Amino acid sequence: MKIKICGMKDLQNINEVASLAPDFLGFIFYKKSARFVDEEALGKSLHQLPESINRVGVFVDEGIEKVVEVCHRLGLSYAQLHGNESPEYCAQVRLEGISVIKVFHMGDVFDLDQIKPYENCADILLFDTKTKGYGGSGKHFDWNLLTTYSSELPFLLSGGISAEDILRIKRLQIPKLLGIDVNSRVEISPANKDVNKVKELILKTREG
Repeated sequence: MKIKICGMKDLQNINEVASLAPDFLGFIFYKKSARFVDEEALGKSLHQLPESINRVGVFVDEGIEKVVEVCHRLGLSYAQLHGNESPEYCAQVRLEGISVIKVFHMGDVFDLDQIKPYENCADILLFDTKTKGYGGSGKHFDWNLLTTYSSELPFLLSGGISAEDILRIKRLQIPKLLGIDVNSRVEISPANKDVNKVKELILKTREG
């Protein structure tokens, strides 16, 4: 399974986590988030990251021009769209050479037909626990909502995931489950990742 560590901010912490070789690192450009990262400060640290790590910019209902500008300027290969972005919006971002991760917010029930309009305009889907603050809840949603997932698009599972959940996630056996997206459950404080927790999670995910 692929591993995405989201909500990175501090240069030293970014480098420490990067040394553990996750598949994706996510940087949040939503100003209302406790993990909001300044573009100028971030630009200086991204160039030090290994090329093997995919860089992801996280946006919430941001203007398309701004998303494209930030991604191109900082060399981000993915835009994670965490708000109410339409299929047309996603398609326009992809036309600019930026891969799209489209997020769906999971409540007590979820109609999987909602993802169909995005199947031709996203590269990866991400399912996260529904909250008022667009992620970082530290809570699971009911993963059984995805047992009938039949799209050809790969997806990431998010929402309160820690090392203790890895075995259960591996047992889900959903064919298009690409990997996991983790944030608050591996933190000391918002945006400050506990390197030991991240290491444990990566080891458990990749073993066997």
